[in-house]
Amino acid sequence: MTIYVSPQSLPALVLNADYRPLSYYPLSLWSWQDAVKAVFLDRVHIVAEYDHAVSSPSFQMRLPSVVCLKSYVKPSRHPAFTRFNVFLRDRFQCQYCHSGEDLTFDHVIPRRCGGQTTWENVVAACSPCNLKKGGEMPERAGMVPFQTPYRPTVQDLHNNGRMFPPNFLHESWMDYLYWDVELQP
Repeated sequence: MTIYVSPQSLPALVLNADYRPLSYYPLSLWSWQDAVKAVFLDRVHIVAEYDHAVSSPSFQMRLPSVVCLKSYVKPSRHPAFTRFNVFLRDRFQCQYCHSGEDLTFDHVIPRRCGGQTTWENVVAACSPCNLKKGGEMPERAGMVPFQTPYRPTVQDLHNNGRMFPPNFLHESWMDYLYWDVELQP
């Protein structure tokens, strides 16, 4: 699963005050207009710039490619329980067959059997597997998830998000992104 980023739109990578991206998936990016506005409102430091500039009759400015917030945004200790975060925790794969197509979510212990809609009972599942399992218990259906569902930390989601880099990564961003790339000696 790839997030599409248009290099022609000249987005700015947004870093927290500790110089780490606010999020990896989706990658924390602002439009060039939002980045310029944040510069003028004195909310960010410009860390790197594109070669492209914008100008008015009395002012010219190179567009920021990396900005760093002046105020630290404390990340949430516990990520929100959302469909997207369940998919991210499960790496956008069905927990019964590893398919990445037509994802939905499944209650491991069905609601009709008292199963709750919680981190510990919901997994990503493709529609065919979800229909096949139906309202049965995992053992009875012969469909036990590959991974026991769990409440992820923000770090877990960041680590999984690094597996899905966007289609475009500007060279000025690379010192702040830690995807699995070979390090040079």
